[in-house]
Amino acid sequence: MPLADWIGAIAATLTTASFVPQMLQTFRSKDASGISLGMYSAFTVGVALWLVYGLLLGAWPVVIANAITGSLALCILVMKLRYR
Repeated sequence: MPLADWIGAIAATLTTASFVPQMLQTFRSKDASGISLGMYSAFTVGVALWLVYGLLLGAWPVVIANAITGSLALCILVMKLRYR
């Protein structure tokens, strides 16, 4: 695998995995007061657009990373709306 692919895979893994602790903490504490609704709304829409972009290009690493990241961000966004 070329170096660029390794760097992309590591970057995708780290940025996607970074949402897991926030999601778990929010789910366990039922407290989303420290989460910005505006930021997570804009971020979730942005990730959805990256997902569409990846689909249009047939770039499966982009699709997979953004599908997972979008799912995690959407979970956090839903908890923000639910646990205000």
